[in-house]
Amino acid sequence: MTAHETQATSPRSRKAGDTRGTLIRAAEQLFAAKGVDGASLNEIKRAAGQRNATALQYHFGDRAGLLRAVLDKHLPAVDARREVLLRQYEDSGTVDLRSLAAALVLPVAAKLADPDGGREFLQIVAELLNRPEPLVEVVVTKGSSIHPWRRLVQPLLAAESTTVFHSRFTAMRFSHAELAARAAGRPRRDDRLFTSRLIDLVTALLAAPVSEQTARLLHERGPKGKPQPPTR
Repeated sequence: MTAHETQATSPRSRKAGDTRGTLIRAAEQLFAAKGVDGASLNEIKRAAGQRNATALQYHFGDRAGLLRAVLDKHLPAVDARREVLLRQYEDSGTVDLRSLAAALVLPVAAKLADPDGGREFLQIVAELLNRPEPLVEVVVTKGSSIHPWRRLVQPLLAAESTTVFHSRFTAMRFSHAELAARAAGRPRRDDRLFTSRLIDLVTALLAAPVSEQTARLLHERGPKGKPQPPTR
């Protein structure tokens, strides 16, 4: 056994890992219940049974570090599931907007059945994405599976949907809000019908055409909000 392996399995190392995991679980519960800004760090330490005043700072630094640890616990599994679905989509050679909507929804919806903080994770992410100024960069990191998903969806949408109205982000916000509401309620025996209908709705949202009225208002606004002369 190497020195590294000995250290990794030492009682001290296991205790540190247990402390870190306990703090993350307490943060999941309180961030979901009170909001990312509403739960105090002292509350989280008390909920984790930590009497050491510096334990949280030692492991995470600050609130942002703790939030990052919560997301890092769950996002890799979400990304891995989505990457599989996107590879299957590309390998199929078909063009199907609902399949891409499913690739957005299904990996996140799987967290409804995750007993280790999955439902709390859904509520936390929905809050981050549905703020007046969304914290997108916190959820959609550099290696996120959302980037290839956006690339594959873009050719299937109206130009205005991607360049002006950001329909892909709207679909993300909507799906996460619906999943968070589901997660906040009592666990259900089966979420398949709910998830399938959510995919239907996300598909419709992505495919929604730009109406004549919306196009006219967009034209009147013009670049940088300046009214444009009417076209003939």
